Amino acid sequence: MKNERKFLRKITNFTIAALAIPAIIFGFTTTSFSESKSVKIGYAVSKTGPNSAGAGITTIPNYTLWVKDVNAQGGLKLPDGSQRLIEIVEYDDRSSSEEVVRAIERLATQDQVDFILPPWGTGFNLAIAPLMDRFGYPQLAVTAVTDKAPDFANRWTKSFWFLGGGSDYSEALAKVLGAASKAGEINNKVAIVSVADGFGIDLLKSARPAMEKEGMDIVYDKTYPLGTSDFNAIVAEAKMSGADSFVAFSYPPGTFGMTKQSIVSSFNPKVFYLGVGVGFPVYKKIAGINIDGVMSLGGIDINNADFVAYSKRHQEATGTPPDYWASSVTYASLQILQQAIERAGLDKDAVSKEISDGEFDTILGKIKLENNQLRKLWWTGQWKNGNFVAIAPSNRDGAETATIPKPVWQN
Repeated sequence: MKNERKFLRKITNFTIAALAIPAIIFGFTTTSFSESKSVKIGYAVSKTGPNSAGAGITTIPNYTLWVKDVNAQGGLKLPDGSQRLIEIVEYDDRSSSEEVVRAIERLATQDQVDFILPPWGTGFNLAIAPLMDRFGYPQLAVTAVTDKAPDFANRWTKSFWFLGGGSDYSEALAKVLGAASKAGEINNKVAIVSVADGFGIDLLKSARPAMEKEGMDIVYDKTYPLGTSDFNAIVAEAKMSGADSFVAFSYPPGTFGMTKQSIVSSFNPKVFYLGVGVGFPVYKKIAGINIDGVMSLGGIDINNADFVAYSKRHQEATGTPPDYWASSVTYASLQILQQAIERAGLDKDAVSKEISDGEFDTILGKIKLENNQLRKLWWTGQWKNGNFVAIAPSNRDGAETATIPKPVWQN
């Protein structure tokens, strides 16, 4: 049992591009790395378990790409003009909130890393926030969606929230549905499904009043436990509800499962909106020829040259393209950390202050956080012609018009 409870630990020595092949070691740091000063950065992510799908697509590849990019340029720059390579200490949290908390404490007290990168998921970011605050680390909560972000930023002043709140997404969706209903494109009935996790709870709580405000009637409201794999009953009940709009605030396993079940069951709502996973590249394989018209959170401006260049490097470095929601935000948050270190050095308090107050050049353009939050985001996206494009806010440059009703499933 003792061995089973140990974390998987990797310490990877990324060399600059000229050295070509990185040295990978376990449990200790090589003498050569110790002699050459480095910046030790740690993280715990879900490499196994139900959260591994999201972490393996959105979080881990961007950590890999960022470290490769930085070390290929000689390492992190410091205010005195010197540069230090990044050394990584990595743990598998096994999709367990208890494990991620233990891993963060170990990174801070035993490994004594300089900075800690966040785990994947809303619940896990909330679980580690008190620890990150206690140990004085800036927390880049990139994959956390919560309406309590303003309160958390005030409570934990070194925490930074990059994906907005549940109400941002649910209110944007409600406006899209309300406008379509008023235009006669859909009826005003909505079937809503949500995962029983911080993410699903937050979006559902805000969606109920948002839908009512836009004249939409929630005729089916179902919450399912994290780890559910059979969605036959949920899809069948939603199909019988008479709703033209199906909305699921789901994590990847639910997103994929409900998509497959809906196609098999010939459940053809005019609006098909799912949660995390729709913007993943793998979703093209899940939905196949039926992908066009599916909606979700996020989206991209396909004319953004910086995103196109980033996507190409992501593909080359990791073997897969980025997702179309949180991947680019994750990488942008790392660029912010990098530039804050360049300006403020390795002092965690100084870096946190710089992240809070500074302006940064990123693949998303210039970013300046508002009360420790990123607010300029895409709230709703839709698959159109092979791209997951942004459709809301509709008045923002780069937004496309929603296709409602979506094309009918083809079997």
